[in-house]
Amino acid sequence: MPEQLTAEQGRTLLDLARAALMKELGEDQSRIPNDLDQRLQDPAFDHKLGTFVTLHLKNNLRGCIGSLEGTEPLRDNIANNARNAAFHDPRFPPLGRNELPEVDIEISVLTSPQALEYTSAQDLVSKLRPKVDGVILKKGMAQSTFLPQVWEQLPQPEAFLSNLCLKAGLPAEAWRQGDIQIFIYQVQSFAEKEA
Repeated sequence: MPEQLTAEQGRTLLDLARAALMKELGEDQSRIPNDLDQRLQDPAFDHKLGTFVTLHLKNNLRGCIGSLEGTEPLRDNIANNARNAAFHDPRFPPLGRNELPEVDIEISVLTSPQALEYTSAQDLVSKLRPKVDGVILKKGMAQSTFLPQVWEQLPQPEAFLSNLCLKAGLPAEAWRQGDIQIFIYQVQSFAEKEA
């Protein structure tokens, strides 16, 4: 990441994500902040960074879609991932207009993933930093990731890695075999609703 985003820049990206959902659902555009387009001209939003947008409804996951690496400017990536999280997460039906006022949006801006070298399952566990590292697990065509926020639900590295394997369609203990690629990244997250 070129530099840390400020809280104000995070607020702009959250406003952008909500505006994207409002537009998609045909909501009243007058409720979008008047200065949003101007704030989005910030050069920080020109950077191509990976992002995830997570939606919560009554403290339950309602959608989460993202990209591990940036292929488009941050402002476009956030808007696209917000729409994808709301309407194209295969785990959930598309977000309804009646749900939008109740949804809390969280965005995560990712650093570039870095390969994590390890010699054994125990070495891998010792190198992971709970609540700091997001983890990408790859084996052949199978791949999955957990954002650092997932450590809140899975604080034990062994359970974290086993669930990551299951998410990738691999056996839970596949991470112990030593033939899996691991990449780590960190995130800067901003949420409408503070934890």
